[in-house]
Amino acid sequence: MIINEQTIADEIRTYLITEFHPEGRAEEITMGMDLMNSGIVDSLGLLKLIAWIENQFSITVGDADLDPENFSSIQAITEFVTSRQGD
Repeated sequence: MIINEQTIADEIRTYLITEFHPEGRAEEITMGMDLMNSGIVDSLGLLKLIAWIENQFSITVGDADLDPENFSSIQAITEFVTSRQGD
């Protein structure tokens, strides 16, 4: 099932707030915010995030996809998931 970019971004933002920033508000995590440098996600959190992405969006993240740029922000993750839909 193809999901639109806004829906993907909203789901990612909700997950990040719930799992990594529960005391925060959704608007605090912007589309372009660097998730690692801002401290929202650490290296172990990144693994958890990738596992969630695979499960939530029914895609496989292969070794070649593990470029940190693919998971650096909500925008980057949204673009990655969108590019993998239908594979």
